[in-house]
Amino acid sequence: MFSTKNISPRQLSAFTAFVLAIPVGLLIFFIEKNWLWGAGTFVVVFAGSYLLISFVLERFIYRKIKLIYKFIYQTKATKKEETYYKYVLPQKSIDEVREDVEAWAEENKQEIELLRQNEQFRREFLQNLSHEFKTPVFAIQAYIDTLLSGALANPEVNKKFLEKTANNVTRLTSLLNDLDEISSLERGELKLYKENFVIQELVNDVFESLSVKADVNNIHYNIKKGCESPLTVFADKEKIRQVLTNLFENSIKYGKKDGSITASMYRTDGKHILIELSDDGIGINERHLPRLFERFYRTDEGRSIDVTGSGLGLSICKHIIEAHGQTIHVRSTEAIGTTVGFTLDGRRD
Repeated sequence: MFSTKNISPRQLSAFTAFVLAIPVGLLIFFIEKNWLWGAGTFVVVFAGSYLLISFVLERFIYRKIKLIYKFIYQTKATKKEETYYKYVLPQKSIDEVREDVEAWAEENKQEIELLRQNEQFRREFLQNLSHEFKTPVFAIQAYIDTLLSGALANPEVNKKFLEKTANNVTRLTSLLNDLDEISSLERGELKLYKENFVIQELVNDVFESLSVKADVNNIHYNIKKGCESPLTVFADKEKIRQVLTNLFENSIKYGKKDGSITASMYRTDGKHILIELSDDGIGINERHLPRLFERFYRTDEGRSIDVTGSGLGLSICKHIIEAHGQTIHVRSTEAIGTTVGFTLDGRRD
C-alpha cells in the first residue's frame, strides 16, 4: 500500500503530477474519442506538472531545508557536502528531515544543559576555593597583625601566635599540594607503577600509621572476620595507600567516640577484588551522595566537624581509582554509618 510518510520530493512530484494528469487525459479522451489524444495529453500534463512541481519544491522548500542543514552543521560546505546537499538531501522525505532536525535540537538541548551544569559547578568551585583559602589566610593575617601591634614583645603570646600561624601555613601548603595533585590527575598525568601485593597487609600498615588518631576517640579498627585470608591485587601500592589513608582518616573524623571502623575484602568475579571501609559514624544524607566525590564538596555537618581539611580527599581517591580503570562507590545512612568501597584488579602473573 502506498504510504506518504517517507515519500521523497521526486516521488511527491511524480504522484501529484500523476493525479493531475489522469483527469485531464481522461477528459481529452472522452472529448476527442481518441485514446492517442488522451494518452498524449496525459504524458504532456504529467511531464509538465512533474517538472513544475519539482522546480517549486526545490526552489522554495528544499533550498530552505539545505540552509537548515548548513546551519545545523555550522560549517562552510566542502565539495563532498555540496554533492550531498545537491543529490542526496533531495531524496530525503520531510519526515526524515524533521527527524534530523529534532535529533539536532535534542543534542543541542543536552549540550546547553551540560553547559548550565558546568557553569553551576564552576561557580560553586570558585566559592568553595575562596572559602578554603580565606579561612587560613585571614587567621594568619590576624595573628601577624596582633604580633605587630605589640604582642611580639610578650614571649608567651608571640610563641603561641607563631605556632598557630605555622599551622595555618601548613594547611595552606597542604591545600596547594592537593590542588596541584588533583590538577595532574584530571589532566591524566598520573603515572602508575603497578605490582602485586597483599591488600590486607597494606590495610594493616595504614591502620598502624593512623592508630594514634583513632585512639584519641577510642575508635576500634579491624579487618572483618572471614576476610583475613590474603588477597593479592595488582595496582600502584603507594597510590592505593594514599586512597586507604584518606578513607581511614575520614572514618576517624566522622566516626563516633568508642566507635569502630571495619575493612573488608572480597573476590568478586575472579578478576577483581572489592575493598570496603565501613564506620558507624554520623553518616551522610542521601541527597549528598551523588556529589560526594566532587572537588571541595562537603556537607554542612562535615564542614562543621572538619575545619582543617581541604575537601579534596575523596575527589583525589576517585581519580586514583579511575586511573586504575576501576570504580569507587559510597553507601551511607544518617546516624548509622558510611561504607566506601572500590575495586582493583586481582593478581597478575
